[in-house]
Amino acid sequence: MFAPFPGGPVEDSLASCRSDGHNLRSGEGPILTRVRGLVDAEEFARLAAEGTIFDIKRYAIHDGPGIRTTVFLKGCPLRCPWCHNPEGRNPDVETMTPRVSQGDDSGAGGAESVGRRVTVGAVMEEIEKDILFFDQSGGGATFSGGEPLAQPEFLSAFLRACKQSGIHSALDTSGFAPHEVFVAAVGAADLVLFDLKIMNDAQHLRYTGASNGSILANLHTLDEMRKKTIIRFPVVPQITDTEDNVAEMAGLVSSLETIRDVALLPYHRMGSGKYKRLNLRNDMEEVASPTTQRIGEIRRLFESRGIRVSIGG
Repeated sequence: MFAPFPGGPVEDSLASCRSDGHNLRSGEGPILTRVRGLVDAEEFARLAAEGTIFDIKRYAIHDGPGIRTTVFLKGCPLRCPWCHNPEGRNPDVETMTPRVSQGDDSGAGGAESVGRRVTVGAVMEEIEKDILFFDQSGGGATFSGGEPLAQPEFLSAFLRACKQSGIHSALDTSGFAPHEVFVAAVGAADLVLFDLKIMNDAQHLRYTGASNGSILANLHTLDEMRKKTIIRFPVVPQITDTEDNVAEMAGLVSSLETIRDVALLPYHRMGSGKYKRLNLRNDMEEVASPTTQRIGEIRRLFESRGIRVSIGG
């Protein structure tokens, strides 16, 4: 998903899920061996559920309230050209070519395998290491991507495991999913971070490869469920920050009964190198970040409609 900055102030490479990670192997593993026979069959099945992730970031501060551990699930049906996590698109494990440093080879490395099959139990063991930080800061675990709803059973097992462990859970989603899948997932999450991009359906199809019909329907469902939600609006020059799109979005949000929070996420180019390493076309290479003035204009328009606005996650 789109975040204002890549990760938090500290990025823990221990669980990076790339080729140098060893603690998140699929299969039963140490945590499942320990709990076998100590939990009922349903709980064991939940912990043993497998899926594919491409990163874990501890001490994240832009993915919901407090200090959080963000788990990035692999696979996304949308193709937003501004996405700074293109390695999250393909649902399968893939290879990134070596980094190319500028001036010397100090930052260069070998090819990386991006993505790893893991169990819920193994990831929860990592998440639970930071419960003290969660409790002190009002944080928790955030499930992002890619699009986490693309792995619904895996995601559901995570959300239930967090609930059982008393860990606040946030779901960062584009809302692009079948209605029944969406309702089941958001019902289990404590907070939804809902990425809303383009209001016009034809423009949404042009830039993301999909209609926004199900996304808008799912947003209205969230409102009816009275689920705690923050809308995250990626501000991309000449694409999402047009006068028409901003005005339509402000009108939609102001018409909702329970959702009144919007986070503006200014576009940045910090993930552009990943496109080259994945041999993907990057249509945003020459696009600059939005100006402070433009962000301020958008903020004032939303606030004039009674919407609470923040900058960043």
